[in-house]
Amino acid sequence: MNVVPSRSRNTSRLVLALMAAAGFALTAHAEGTTKDAYNAAKDHAKAVYKTDIDGCKSMSGNAKDVCEAEAKGKRDVAIADAEAAYKATPSARYDARVARVEATYDVAKEKCDDLSGNPKDVCVKQAKAAEVKGKADAKVDKVATESQQDASKKTMAAQRDANEDKNDANYKLAVERCDSLAGDAKDQCVKSAKMHYGKS
Repeated sequence: MNVVPSRSRNTSRLVLALMAAAGFALTAHAEGTTKDAYNAAKDHAKAVYKTDIDGCKSMSGNAKDVCEAEAKGKRDVAIADAEAAYKATPSARYDARVARVEATYDVAKEKCDDLSGNPKDVCVKQAKAAEVKGKADAKVDKVATESQQDASKKTMAAQRDANEDKNDANYKLAVERCDSLAGDAKDQCVKSAKMHYGKS
């Protein structure tokens, strides 16, 4: 029986924590942000990336590879989150979640290089399984959100149509009642009905 190394278990916990944080971050930005805030967030992400990469230069071997993967992932996630916050669409939020999943996978995969043999193979497969799960969950959420929005739009359109139908029926009823009048009284009644029901 294969035993999953502790590093692999830690990687799995990291993946889950980052995915949970992704959901929170995207929910927090559901309202959308301004173009200036979006550009500022991108610029900040790039500046932080440069600082992080500079910090990796003193390292060597796999530690340096992990450091660089973390820096790149952090930058990509921050930019994707900024875009999701700016666009506030299911598609943009999906892209941000995928960016987070991919960043987590890249880091986890690099960390697996510290292992060898079967423990390394298990570590890599576990990282891949977490990536596949993260992307699949993101896709399900995207489709569900789009379906809800589509249903909401259809309901609103149906409500508008129903309101128009009711308005037309009430207008016809009002005009019909005017038929019991004659002359100026009838003309005034029809005019009043048109004004009340928005008819020209």
